[in-house]
Amino acid sequence: MNVQEFFDSLSELDPSNVGMWPSAVKTSIWALAFFLTLFFTYQMTLSDALTELQSKRAQEKTMLADYEKHAYQSINLSRLKKQYADMQLSFGALVKQLPSDTEVPALLEDISQLGVDNGLEFESIDLGDEKIVEFYAELPIKITVTGGYHSLANFVSGIAALPRIVTLHDFSLEPENQKDTSGALKMTILAKTYRYNERK
Repeated sequence: MNVQEFFDSLSELDPSNVGMWPSAVKTSIWALAFFLTLFFTYQMTLSDALTELQSKRAQEKTMLADYEKHAYQSINLSRLKKQYADMQLSFGALVKQLPSDTEVPALLEDISQLGVDNGLEFESIDLGDEKIVEFYAELPIKITVTGGYHSLANFVSGIAALPRIVTLHDFSLEPENQKDTSGALKMTILAKTYRYNERK
């Protein structure tokens, strides 16, 4: 039976006598009914189940990644605790290097003594306005001194070696007097010291 004969036979079918229909028609109807049943079964049950399965698989990957992360942390917990304790000790040591309000005059005295020990003359030591930055406060100190090149270098090295944290910025160096041939130099430098901001 070709396709044309198949469609011609459809018009001659007797609905009251299904048993006499050609076998090709009955097979096609059974196949259509079978595939329609599969389609509606898939749509009503399997589609949602497959979507949920994909969701669960994605959730499983996330949970496995979390598990691996927490497993790594638990395996290395003792090492992480030791690192945390070491960091606290280091932080404590750094905080001790930050002068408190009452230690700033002592720091200025140390700077002055360094200048005297190196044979320098101070023109000025000016305290700037304190600036709060995150958990610490920054206090600028503008220093102007005169003396020989090596004395100035020793002075700067001495400030850097102080037990308290002091950083040096924006220095300028020029002859003290243009007509003076003694080699005396005038240095202006901005020193910054820091203190722990306990109020934060």
